[in-house]
Amino acid sequence: VQLQASGGGLVQAGGSLRLSCVASGRTFSSLVLGWFRQAPGKEREFVGGISRSGVIIRYADSVKGRFTISRDNAKNTVYLQMSSLKPEDTASYYCAGDQDSVVWTDARPYDYWGQGTLVTVSS
Repeated sequence: VQLQASGGGLVQAGGSLRLSCVASGRTFSSLVLGWFRQAPGKEREFVGGISRSGVIIRYADSVKGRFTISRDNAKNTVYLQMSSLKPEDTASYYCAGDQDSVVWTDARPYDYWGQGTLVTVSS
């Protein structure tokens, strides 16, 4: 599976961005998908994840109410809509996929990773 993330950029605090991640190589609908982020000098952390059908969605407490994950299985794409962005959201954002049925909040079970897309939120 190949994952390609895009949509990062520079935004002011309070602004919005939408990240996209396109998958190829295997049946997209068989993948649980997650978004993770890593700020300089910090460990990679879970942002959110979505089940194969999209019914189960999990978020980190730090982004609940501000970020929304969705997927379009027809387009092989998962999205991360980010609103009310804060400077502490600045990080490289990564999409990840796994063929398990569980929406893991830990990065270790995810087998497939895209390259990061950088999000910078200015104050």
